[in-house]
Amino acid sequence: MENKKYWEFKNKGASEADLYLYIEIASWGGGHAAHSAQSFKDELDSLGDIETLNIYINCPGGDVFEGVAIANMLSRKQCVKNVYIDGIAASIASVIAMAGDNIYMPSNAMMMVHNVMVGAYGYAEDLRAAADTADKIAASIRQTYLNKAGDKLDEATITNLMDAESWLTAQECLDYGLCTEITAPVQAVACLDAKYQDIYKKAPANLLAQDDSKNTDVDNENDDDANKIADIDNAIKQTDLFIALG
Repeated sequence: MENKKYWEFKNKGASEADLYLYIEIASWGGGHAAHSAQSFKDELDSLGDIETLNIYINCPGGDVFEGVAIANMLSRKQCVKNVYIDGIAASIASVIAMAGDNIYMPSNAMMMVHNVMVGAYGYAEDLRAAADTADKIAASIRQTYLNKAGDKLDEATITNLMDAESWLTAQECLDYGLCTEITAPVQAVACLDAKYQDIYKKAPANLLAQDDSKNTDVDNENDDDANKIADIDNAIKQTDLFIALG
């Protein structure tokens, strides 16, 4: 079965478009037509000179570098960017959310911030280099949050939040300057696949208990998740360093 893209664009006319990020962020395939940041850029550019881009997020996270690239592309896009966190913006998905000019969180949505995870294989110097790389990426991500939050958040606080793997409510995000407005609760509740219980150590139990079938507002069904997980495992085994789920 062909792997699905982790994004979906929908045109709403000459001046407005929607973007849905509703599954794990990961690239697949190779070359210019791969499901990756490169093909995302092609689709983003094809929207032309729109005035408004609405970005809907219900995402558990994913590949750090893919997510950072997406966030930077969205930041550069010359239009008003409205981010709607429909359920959860976890890990690198929370970084992408910071590209919004306006970030709307329903009262039952959540955001998770944490340090990047790395896996490394090799000699001691390889492991030390992997840790140094993780520190540099974490510093970059901290700055992204600080740039959005302004004087509502300081470096010591965001460092502590990331160190602790913090699951933030909409009110906490508003207080920290990580969202701009709390809206009425929505049906697309925050949820996480059970596999994340082994990845995110402090995920609220109620999120892991939710049924993924509730999130059917867009056509991004996750019926090929098992294949994707297997592909990730195979890729990890073939590389000396991987950085994921940031």
